[in-house]
Amino acid sequence: MFERRLYYHVDWALLSAILALCALGVAMIYSITAAPLRGNSHLWVTQLYAIVLGLVAMVVMLTLDYRTFADKSHLIYVALLAVLLYVLFFGSVQMGARRWIPLTVFNLNLQPSEFAKAGVALVLAKFFGENRGAPSWTDLAIAGALTLLPIALIAREPDLGTAATLVPVLLAVAYLAGMPMRILGVLCLSLLLAAPVAWKFAPMKEYQKSRISTFLDPSQDAKGAGYQQIQARITVGSGGLSGKGFKQGTQGQLRFLPAAHNDFIFSVLAEEQGFAGVLVALGLYLFVILRTLEAARLARDRLGSYLVLGVLAGFTFQVVYNITMSAGLAPVKGLTLPLMSYGGSSMVATLAGFGLVLNVRMRRFTN
Repeated sequence: MFERRLYYHVDWALLSAILALCALGVAMIYSITAAPLRGNSHLWVTQLYAIVLGLVAMVVMLTLDYRTFADKSHLIYVALLAVLLYVLFFGSVQMGARRWIPLTVFNLNLQPSEFAKAGVALVLAKFFGENRGAPSWTDLAIAGALTLLPIALIAREPDLGTAATLVPVLLAVAYLAGMPMRILGVLCLSLLLAAPVAWKFAPMKEYQKSRISTFLDPSQDAKGAGYQQIQARITVGSGGLSGKGFKQGTQGQLRFLPAAHNDFIFSVLAEEQGFAGVLVALGLYLFVILRTLEAARLARDRLGSYLVLGVLAGFTFQVVYNITMSAGLAPVKGLTLPLMSYGGSSMVATLAGFGLVLNVRMRRFTN
């Protein structure tokens, strides 16, 4: 159970940076949704509720020793697969995807795939933590199967963006456990060679393929698949050095940029706060990443290190991809910017994941 003296060992600097990013996200959501043309001015309040729920989840993660969660990781993993299967058959459909479970009590929608990163990080940390020495091919095959099952279920929703975030979780934990670089090279080469086959036979919808095919030249479908990418570039570039000012952006306020409060929240930040605001956000994200890496280094056991790095890998991949996507340097995918984008499930899952990180760092002082 949680000991009162452990409060002194909570990484308050990391927690402060996380809360600063949450606050920055709420400010941007308020700015973009309070515009008269948007008609959804309540979303920033909903985001505040999500942050509160996420902080409650973080406290729960801190209450028990992370080794207790790891010991129950097989049950957590099975429950995760069961919920993902439930979504495929009984989940609500929005925008052509079946990803959500409606919670009528709270009038909210739960997206279970967002919790897959922490669940997979837990089960992989437990699996590799129990093995001594470098992982064998059999170990890697088992770990790959454990990761592939939720990937396949999430991809069927379809949600390829969230499914892709589980791959760096596997690679990061396996590499820290001792996977040789040559194996990582073979895996990357295999993925490249399999790309043409996946393009032809993977369960991708036409709009998903169009987003990828128009990435190099969005102008070939400027009013269709390339529209978001073009508008994102314009939005980012229009901010200049100091930005247009809070609630003064034109691309977001006038609805030229779709999903401005969600997938493209970083573009809104760049337009309204300019390069200076971008540097602040990037600095906060860099601090969170480096501080989390330090937590992995200071962990009292291998299990803790694996768990922290697994959580960090999924988080970092999502941050980097969303920012590069907002700048027009990556194909448009439905990946939110963690801690800033609007989304209740994403916020709760991310804060719960960092609860595990804080747990590992805090309990290095216990026996």
